[in-house]
Amino acid sequence: MIQFLTTHYFQIGTVILFGVGFMTLLLNNNLIRKIIGLNIMDTSIFLFFITIGYTGGREAPIINGGFKGLDAYVTPIPTGLMLTGIVVAVSTTAFALALTIKFYERFGTVDLSEVMDSGGD
Repeated sequence: MIQFLTTHYFQIGTVILFGVGFMTLLLNNNLIRKIIGLNIMDTSIFLFFITIGYTGGREAPIINGGFKGLDAYVTPIPTGLMLTGIVVAVSTTAFALALTIKFYERFGTVDLSEVMDSGGD
């Protein structure tokens, strides 16, 4: 168990970060704080996959001279997928913030508990 904790500390840190984001999303009624919690969760997932995809001693797959063989280069797929995920996360955040602005214009608050207590009027 101790060996696992000392060798996988990046992955453990990302799981803790995901938990912080999840609890922020779960325990706050403020929409802005919920969006921040969602972004923390997104970031922790990206960090987790990047730490899983790390392979030491390999180069980026940019071939300037001769080809060194497939084992000399890292796989670019995890990085490409994470870049795509980051674009989706930014788009989701922008959409959530736009909805929050409309919510504030309609109800005058970004606190969900106040709107639920008033019956949505």
